[in-house]
Amino acid sequence: MENIDWKNLPFGYMPTDYNVRCTYSDGKWGPIEVSESEYIPMHMAAACLHYGQEAFEGLKAFRGVDGKIRVFRMDENAKRFIRSAEGIEMQPLPEEIFCEMVKKVVSLNARFVPPYGTGASLYIRPLEIGISPQVGVKPSKDYMVVMFVTPVGPYFKTGFNPTKVCMSRKYDRVAPLGTGAFKIGGNYAASLKAGEVAHSKGYSVMLYIDPKEKKYFDECGAANFFGIKGDSYITPASESILPSITNMSICQLAEDLGMKVERRHIPVDELETFDEVGAVGTAAVISPVGLIDDLDTGRRYEFGDGKPGPKSTMLYNKIRGIQLGEEPDTHGWTVEIE
Repeated sequence: MENIDWKNLPFGYMPTDYNVRCTYSDGKWGPIEVSESEYIPMHMAAACLHYGQEAFEGLKAFRGVDGKIRVFRMDENAKRFIRSAEGIEMQPLPEEIFCEMVKKVVSLNARFVPPYGTGASLYIRPLEIGISPQVGVKPSKDYMVVMFVTPVGPYFKTGFNPTKVCMSRKYDRVAPLGTGAFKIGGNYAASLKAGEVAHSKGYSVMLYIDPKEKKYFDECGAANFFGIKGDSYITPASESILPSITNMSICQLAEDLGMKVERRHIPVDELETFDEVGAVGTAAVISPVGLIDDLDTGRRYEFGDGKPGPKSTMLYNKIRGIQLGEEPDTHGWTVEIE
């Protein structure tokens, strides 16, 4: 532990001491098991490998200003994990088992929760997979949930500084009535090509435009998009967008701070009217966007002066303050881990 450079951690995988697992078979969920292995024994015909029956989550634990460990909104992650499982016909893990697994895996790996003030956190990754061996296209009978943790730094190397983003109508993340609202691996596989195109051109992510009409903003890479205009916080409403728990929280905090929150379609033409824009999600929290290039039209949109906007900064500081125990948790969003 002495050789971990907490302030310069990448957003990547680092081995920790334990993970926890729970298996569904014979029509019921079994006990929570603790494992030191980083591997999953799996049949080569497992349903997850052939037909994509896989869902995952992402949440974080933080070391607070008072030294306590807090997990942020795990009940909402548990509910979204259930929705994702149901969306692709998997057996949903009950919320109480999910929360018990989170508490156990964080507690077992407490020494990997980065110190307060480093800007790093403990990332928690729950994963559910269909494990029944089968060749026919049908839902699995048996499932496994694995939950592991790893200490991480900022998702974007720039941290809380504006990034460059591009957009194009040549790539769709999901189908209009597809699986976009579920956190499943297939959605991310479908985004890899566009993401690599963006990276190859020097941008952090691809900003997607809705797959049906090609008029409205969809996801910003793997995060929710938002724009700020005056005192209004505006974020897309769409059945093809993953509902971000961080974005839900930011919307509430914006209202608490006297801002107007609008959840609606955002036309591409409206982009030039925003004072600030950004992406919001568990990994990045808030990532301000300073520049958006439209690869199809050649048009460029610029925001701010190379620094995060005042409203984005206010909201970022507020949510981070709650996560780190610096601000009162008036909504009861955090759970302390013994």
